[in-house]
Amino acid sequence: MPSPATLAQKLIARAAGRAQVTPGEIVTCRVDLAMFHDSSGPRRLQPRLAELGAQIWDRDKVVLVIDHYVPEADEESRRIVKIARDWAAEQALPHVYDSMGICHVVVPQHGHIRPGMFCVGGDSHSPTGGAFGAYMFGIGATEMLGVVVTGEIWLQVPQTIFMRWSGRLADGVSAKDMMLAMLARHGMNGGRYQAVEFCGEAVAALPMAERMTLANMSAELGAQTGLVAPDDTTRAWLAAAGAADVDTTPWHSDEDAPGVRHAYDGSTLAPQVALPHSPANVRAVDDLEPTRIDIAYIGACTGAKLDDLRAAARVLAGYRIAPGVQLLVAPASLKDAAAAEREGILRHLTEAGATLLPSACGACAGYGAAIREGATVISSTARNFKGRMGSATAQVFLGSPYTVAASALQGRIADAREILS
Repeated sequence: MPSPATLAQKLIARAAGRAQVTPGEIVTCRVDLAMFHDSSGPRRLQPRLAELGAQIWDRDKVVLVIDHYVPEADEESRRIVKIARDWAAEQALPHVYDSMGICHVVVPQHGHIRPGMFCVGGDSHSPTGGAFGAYMFGIGATEMLGVVVTGEIWLQVPQTIFMRWSGRLADGVSAKDMMLAMLARHGMNGGRYQAVEFCGEAVAALPMAERMTLANMSAELGAQTGLVAPDDTTRAWLAAAGAADVDTTPWHSDEDAPGVRHAYDGSTLAPQVALPHSPANVRAVDDLEPTRIDIAYIGACTGAKLDDLRAAARVLAGYRIAPGVQLLVAPASLKDAAAAEREGILRHLTEAGATLLPSACGACAGYGAAIREGATVISSTARNFKGRMGSATAQVFLGSPYTVAASALQGRIADAREILS
């Protein structure tokens, strides 16, 4: 009789060709998908592959997304993007998404990630794929070279940390607030390179975009991956993305699976804000001193998906942002931007005074000139380290799209619940 296993153990065991794996074991896993972007991929892989005289192990399992240096703002950006485009053409890669949005959103939107898969990504927020019941984590360029040549990677089987959320979130409170609350409790090393599984009633009630936010920011907890067990919500989302007949039955943690367990009550959660310069420097919004802002930024894989744009529009529809405030909106993908256009969301945002930016990583990763020196910023992104958004003197606060929109409206960091009620 097999021992009770976590979702993480089951996913790794499948990839390793084993019936079971135990935390602490070192195993070699077959990779189902390797994703990288223009910053992490071709410019680093191409010369090493040429030096080794090596080939890609399986082009159909490689996905390239050009999202970091587009639109090209300078000569260096043009050089990096040209390397990516030329190499993709030379290798005849079948899955290339050029200027279509941010990799962590674009890849699942095109049906590449499904429950049961074992995936790696050349970016620290690659755990986003865990929202779909896949084991996905970020690796560096040297590890990616090994994967691209062999189709395999080793890892030490992690312990699972269960973050169980009971209750239901109040209107104006979101997955971003859940994650900031977990960071406030556990810090940025709280995951200790383990697997974090988000579960409970509040998590089950979240739409896929919100689950993606949790998995995405497991990186901020220091976890290797962040997981949500797939269910009917997952199947419906994937079917719309072209991945029909997905079997979610095996992909869940057994009731008595080993792990560390932490409990939260979603029904009592207030909007959370991370103060400069750490995602773990968190307070509830109503515990903050009045804080004037210059820029409100809704962008990134963490905070500009369609549901995030909907949240911001709910707050801003029919209003104008405060004088002297810039509201910048960079939808996470062209697909989300098109849907937001059809639904009238973008019209609500622009009529409120928002400036639309391209669907790319943009200011979240410090590209472009959206964040000026010395500005006080409230952002829906994942990180607020000094200089992260391009300006070493900017004071960056983090909040949910609800909080960012409410702050743009009030001219200070504000609680969206007061507006929505």
